[in-house]
Order: sequence, then structure tokens, then C-alpha cells
Amino acid sequence: MFDVKNQRIFLRRTKYDNLHQEDLFVGNRVNVFSRQLSLIEYGDQFTANKLGSKKERTLALIKPDVVTKIGDVLELIYSSNLIVTKAKMTKLTWSQAADFYVEHQSKPFFSNLVQFVSSGPVVAMELMGDEAMSIWRRLLGPADSAVARREAPQCVRAQFGTDGIKNVGHGSDSLAAAARELEFFFPSTIGIGPSNTAIYTDCTCCIIKPHAISEGVTGKILNSICAAGFEISALQMFNMDRANAEEFFEVYRGVVTEYPNMVTELCSGPCMVLEIHGTDAPKSFREFCGPADPEIAQHLRPSTLRALYGKDKVKNAVHCTDLPEDGVLEYFFKILDG
Repeated sequence: MFDVKNQRIFLRRTKYDNLHQEDLFVGNRVNVFSRQLSLIEYGDQFTANKLGSKKERTLALIKPDVVTKIGDVLELIYSSNLIVTKAKMTKLTWSQAADFYVEHQSKPFFSNLVQFVSSGPVVAMELMGDEAMSIWRRLLGPADSAVARREAPQCVRAQFGTDGIKNVGHGSDSLAAAARELEFFFPSTIGIGPSNTAIYTDCTCCIIKPHAISEGVTGKILNSICAAGFEISALQMFNMDRANAEEFFEVYRGVVTEYPNMVTELCSGPCMVLEIHGTDAPKSFREFCGPADPEIAQHLRPSTLRALYGKDKVKNAVHCTDLPEDGVLEYFFKILDG
């Protein structure tokens, strides 16, 4: 690995256990020996053919009727060998929903569809993987939920859908449509797309850490949170750089010995930030996360998130707000998303 800026070799050929082949795709960020690297292109045509030929990005949009079941949907996505590279909960206005579904403008169901999709929060996700577009559409199943129950009883619409409009989600039907629809929710150039749904009152912050996301347990964590009676009022994925991670964990510098490793973990891959809404949310949710050390959590509070999904004091599945007045939510949903 050659450091262009300093004109010297940074790394000779060496074994590195923390990097996996599925991490190697254009647009991803990886950490190699504490150095954060952005993958911007394949080194040669052979590598591009081997790693990139079947890789696709597609939009998965979860409609208002199934936002509370987002954990189940994510479990199905991960079990189909797709990864979520971007995600955002948003509430579309009528005109935004009409813009998004513009190709259906002449159809008789258009106004009902737009009305429904703008009636509550939706979750937009960029899915990445081999033949991602057709896999996601196959997971969804036939557009009419009743037909889905007859013809593909295992699909998502058969399990959670109601009819042809309240039918769980949307999937891009071509790579060109996927590019346009991803740009709508996650603009690559100017603007930030539809706004997030953070409300900032009676709330606390939960961050699902990068190790938990790469292990594919995000869906399980979200299901556990909802099953415990908490409401997820905002959700978004962020890729933290080291400077942001250091700033975010500043209060722990010099206080906990794990600080440097906490920073490295937070910027080692995408994290998912949740706004948790409820009465006395900071206190009750912190108790639900459990002790910071998963080993202690497993002994004392075996049903807490860290007991179930944590590995050690750094890779302990989730970070939660320690103080009610901590401006953590604003840091993510106002500053980083601005």
C-alpha cells in the first residue's frame, strides 16, 4: 500500500484478519491498522471483474405500515447476503411522494399511493450486493399482498402486507431507476434529500456500533428495542471519520482507558443512530442497554442489549446517552445530517 501524499510505502503485503472480501467494494470505508481508507476504484480490470461485476446498488423503501417491523425486514435483507450501506427514516410531504412516484402519475391508484406513502414515516435504504435489485424485489414478492400470500407465502408482502398499496415496501425495477431513486433520498451532489424525523423531546440516543452492523445483528437489536416497548422516532446511518468520533467521545477522554479503542470502533464502518422516544427515555433506555461490559451484563442483566449482542467493553453492541441534557441527538441529526 503506497502513501501518495508522503511518497512512501505505508504497508507491505501482509495478513490482516479484520478485513473481509465482502468489505471490498467501491464507495466503502475500511480501517487498516487504524488508518481509515476510502475505496474509490478497483486497482485493475481483473480485480474489477472479480469483485465488482455483479455488485449492484438498489433502493429499498419501507412504507409507513411496516416501519415498526423494520427489524424483521432487515433480518431478511441480511440473511439474503445483502448489506445496508445507507439508511434514513424520513416523512415525505405529499409533493415529495408525488415526485418520487412520478412514473405512476397516470395510474388510477396514484393519488391513494401518494396519500399513503406521505401519511407517516418511511425508511429509505441503499442495499448493496450481488444482483441486489432482483434479490430485494424477490424478497418483497408480488405487488398485491393477497396475490403474494397465494403465490409466494414466504415473501415479505405475504407476511406483513395488506393490499396493493399497503404492501410493505418499494424496490427499484431497473438499475437506472435505482440510480434516480437513490439520488432522491441520498443526493450525491447538492442538498441532503428529505429531512430526518428527529423530534428531540422526551428522547434519548442509541448508536448501533459498526461491529454489530457488520455482524448482521442490526435487525435483532431493533426488534429487541421495539419488543421492550420503546418507540424509534428517528433512524439514520452515518459513516464517522476519526475527527468526528474523537469529538463525539470527548467526554470519555482521560476518563475511561478504552477511549482510543472506542474512537477506532466508531469510525471502523457505518453506525446506525436511533432516536428513542418515551417517558423518562434516557434512564429507562440506559437500563435496557445494560452494563457497559457485556461479560458483567450477561451475569447481572442477561436480557439487556449488551448481554445479548456485545462482545467486550469496546464492541458492546450499542452506545447510549449517559445524561438527559446531553446534546447527542442534535450532533447527529442537526450537525452531521445538515
